[in-house]
Amino acid sequence: MLWVKVGIGLPNTIPGMSGALLVEWARRADAGPFSTIGVLDRLVYDSIEPFAALSAAAAVTTRVDLATMIAIGPLRSPAMLAKQALSVDALSDGRLTLGLAVGARRDDYRAAGVDHRTRGARLSEQLAYLRGELDSSGVGPSRPDIDLLVGGASGAAFARMARYADGYAHGGGPPRAFGSAATRARAAWRDLERPCEPKLWGQGYFAFGDPARGSDYLRDYYAFTGPFAEQIAAGNLTSARAVRDFVRGYEAEGCDELILFPTVAALSDLDTLAEVLS
Repeated sequence: MLWVKVGIGLPNTIPGMSGALLVEWARRADAGPFSTIGVLDRLVYDSIEPFAALSAAAAVTTRVDLATMIAIGPLRSPAMLAKQALSVDALSDGRLTLGLAVGARRDDYRAAGVDHRTRGARLSEQLAYLRGELDSSGVGPSRPDIDLLVGGASGAAFARMARYADGYAHGGGPPRAFGSAATRARAAWRDLERPCEPKLWGQGYFAFGDPARGSDYLRDYYAFTGPFAEQIAAGNLTSARAVRDFVRGYEAEGCDELILFPTVAALSDLDTLAEVLS
């Protein structure tokens, strides 16, 4: 019996995604064993904007939580980011977890007209706004505090997480990589004398029916990382055993919630994953 929660990603960053398929994906996820529906964020790519995707999912779901894993915060102004997040939270009756990080793709920053060099400072400003100025800003809809996660691998990222957020969002990789990041997240949390423990979220990728196609997508999506994209593609989970081992590995490292993202937008893969986890 697993105690780690397992969610599923929407295929919002898989090229050619249709609205009808995205909505049906959300409906089936809501009926399955999944805890959360997650989305990824990229600007310069054939993809659906994450808050728009979650709004569509909110309209056809009632049970599952919704999460950005992550949204690239600095591409948006603090007020606009808050407006988007609060709107999804209201549409879903309080089911949103907002995961934020700086992202790593310079082309996204160029397209947004935002200086890539200031991304860390901008994210800190956004987090401070969400935890402070937002309350008196008039930006709504008015909601209780949204759960916040912060991702990233730098010391500054862990410090932001500990200061402003409710937990940490890891960017993927084998369980041991998550475990190492989780140790740093807990240490940063203790350094600021935060009570309890940070929430720890992880993510992975899967494809069952056409794994080669899924790996090709990962190579393309992560092409900006150079040769490392091949390593990411090699981590694509392509069998029931691989998924179970991955989930158990994350559970052993203390993960609270694990989001598995599809690399092929096939409803049959969603159904297979539901069977594997049931």
